[in-house]
Amino acid sequence: MDLKQKVAIVTGGGTGIGRATSIMLAERGASVAVNYSRSKAEADETVQRIQDYGGSAVAVEADVSRDAEVRAMIDAVVQRFGTIDLLVNNASITRHIPLDDLEAAAEDVWDDLFAVNVKGMFYCARAAAPLMKSKKQGAIVNVGSIAGLTGSGSSLPYAVSKAAVHGLTKSLARALVPEISVNSVVPGAVATRWWAGKEEQMQRLIGHLPLQRISTPEEIAQMICAVLAQPSMTGQIITVDGGQTM
Repeated sequence: MDLKQKVAIVTGGGTGIGRATSIMLAERGASVAVNYSRSKAEADETVQRIQDYGGSAVAVEADVSRDAEVRAMIDAVVQRFGTIDLLVNNASITRHIPLDDLEAAAEDVWDDLFAVNVKGMFYCARAAAPLMKSKKQGAIVNVGSIAGLTGSGSSLPYAVSKAAVHGLTKSLARALVPEISVNSVVPGAVATRWWAGKEEQMQRLIGHLPLQRISTPEEIAQMICAVLAQPSMTGQIITVDGGQTM
C-alpha cells in the first residue's frame, strides 16, 4: 500500500516510538492524527515538527482505555481528514514490579495495564475498522513487546498484557479479512525516555545482545511503516530486537 495521501492515527503518538512513527508517516505523505492522553505538550510538538516541513498533522486527545473517548477521537479525525486508512496501536503503559513479587501485582495493576495495552488496542481497531472496510483497504499495526514472547519484562502483568496483544493481533487479523491487514511489530529494548536514569542497566544489556546495540525509535518506526505498506501480510508477529530472542 502506498502511504501517500493516506490518513493515519498513531496512539501515544507524541513520544518515543509513537513520535518517530508519526513523523515518518508524514514524511511518506500521510496525514497523521497524533493521539495523546497525558502528553499534550509532546503531541503538540510532534505536530509542529510535521507542519514545519509542510506535512499534515493534528493532535487528538483520547484515553484509549475508554471506548467513548476512542469513538469521539475517530469522529474528530474523520471530520478533519475525511477518513482513516491506517492505525498504529502504540499507546501502552507499564508498572515496574519485580517479576517474582506476585503480591505487588495487585488487581488495580492488572486492570490498568489490560485496559490500555489490550482493550485500548481493541477499541481503536473496532472504531476504525468500518471506515477501512468501506474503502476496502486498511492496515493496522499493534506494537507489542518481546516481554510478551519471553514472559520477562518490567512486570509480570505487563508481559502478560503484551502476550495478549500478540493474540489480539491474530484474532483481529482473522476477523477483519479481506479488507484490513493486522500485524504486530515487537520491539526489544528501544532507546526511549523509559531508560532515563537506567543508563548503566542499558549498557549492561547491550553487552548481551547479538547485534551489540539498542534499537532507536526511528528503526522501529521504519518497520511499522514497512508493515503498513505491505499488502500481502496479515496476522504476523514481527520481532525487531537486536537478536535478543534469537
